[in-house]
Amino acid sequence: MAAENALEVDPKVSTLAYFGTELRIRREEAGLSQVKLARHTFCTHSYISRIESASRVPSEEFAQRCDEVLGTGGMFARLWPVVIEHAYPDWFRPFVELEKDAVSIWNFENQVVPGLLQTEEYAQALFAAARLSNAYELVAARMTRQHILERENRATLWVVLDENVLRRTVGGPEVMARQLRSVMEATEDPRTIVQVVPFDVGAHASMDGPFAGLTMTEGADVVYIDGRARGHISAAPAEVTGYHHAYDLLRADALPPSASVDLIAARAKELS
Repeated sequence: MAAENALEVDPKVSTLAYFGTELRIRREEAGLSQVKLARHTFCTHSYISRIESASRVPSEEFAQRCDEVLGTGGMFARLWPVVIEHAYPDWFRPFVELEKDAVSIWNFENQVVPGLLQTEEYAQALFAAARLSNAYELVAARMTRQHILERENRATLWVVLDENVLRRTVGGPEVMARQLRSVMEATEDPRTIVQVVPFDVGAHASMDGPFAGLTMTEGADVVYIDGRARGHISAAPAEVTGYHHAYDLLRADALPPSASVDLIAARAKELS
């Protein structure tokens, strides 16, 4: 139990920290270790640990199971929407939900590594630079989103990066080098493909900014267009078709996947 207590956080820091603190208190009152609670809620010990330390956002199903196991009368289920409200901006939350059911995710980034491939320390550096008051929740939420890539029936992920993403040293050389190596490791799964548009291409089809698209099992494809203050989601056929076309052009301009990984590896070596 001593090792678990070392992960305690200040519940006043955020709603996520409050959820984690309450979970730890109620778990200990029930005489359960993290391992035993994990067994009863059908998750892993590390998942419980990360939620209690406020470094992961709990799922709604997990909150409901905790209420059942710990006899808390629906407290965690009632708290969960508050946690989610602060973890994801309201205009981005629908995309996160749709992302879980997509069969294919296609993403272009011109400044940063896509959220689904970011390391925790890279994400922390990004949000620290923006000086956001809810950076704590945003990092945890971003790490939680990545769970969709751990599922057996996960979506394919196709990422196109402007070479600028490799050259911008977010978090310092060591953090950036580890981030680039993490991207390389992600491509070892054949369902993750990364291509880089090199500088010598010059102008490309999305100089105006990043976007991400989802191909769904049912229903229309959707596209998320990023913005400075907020992004927006569209399922309008003409708009989705336009972004599909831009994405095809970006892939045509990009290096092949193997050459792209070689370029990422070379940049990581420079930083090391």
